[in-house]
Amino acid sequence: MYAERPFPGLACVWRRTTTSAVPGLVVPDGCTDIIYAAGTGEVFVAGPDTVGHVTRTRPGTLFGVRFGPGVGPSAFGVPAVELRDQRVALSELWGPSARLEEALGTASDPCSVLASAALARLRETPPDPAVDAIASFSGNVGDLAWTLGLSTRQLHRRSLAAFGYGPKVLHRVLRFDRAVKLAWDGVPFADVAHRTGYADQAHLSREVRELAGVPLGQLIRS
Repeated sequence: MYAERPFPGLACVWRRTTTSAVPGLVVPDGCTDIIYAAGTGEVFVAGPDTVGHVTRTRPGTLFGVRFGPGVGPSAFGVPAVELRDQRVALSELWGPSARLEEALGTASDPCSVLASAALARLRETPPDPAVDAIASFSGNVGDLAWTLGLSTRQLHRRSLAAFGYGPKVLHRVLRFDRAVKLAWDGVPFADVAHRTGYADQAHLSREVRELAGVPLGQLIRS
């Protein structure tokens, strides 16, 4: 069972409970998460993914906070590219975390504890002010760099630091994420392709296979 809810300053907070060790598929969405495993007490960071990968979740409950694209690395204190396709213990980024782990272990709502800690870090080190412009761009990277007053090389470095991807890969991942969400909502695949800027449904299908590793129909059933 998975459920998420909005939380001011974050993309969302979420909770997932499983009763058996079942495989799951995690696909790229441009986001980063802090995750607390209630059964083991582990607290770790899930970096931005480039491709889908299968995970096997132990029985129990996971609590998570999700940062929007380009936001999390400011809280973690490392460039996003260093976390790309990685799962890293939070203590490796924030140092000893016994106080946080104790608070999580006794909290009635661990998501709120994680969110408070995450937002405190963001207040200390806000995200790159160019994040929104980079994430919302569509079109020529050179035009985006000119708009931001950067060289294309500077833009690429700042994009890697904030998102873990260069601008073109970021656009590809975010478009894929929008398409998957529409498909989850029951929008016909041809309409999904049109509304998210793919050339046609075949183009959408190729992108989903490359980024998720499975067809779109299978992905939304998993």
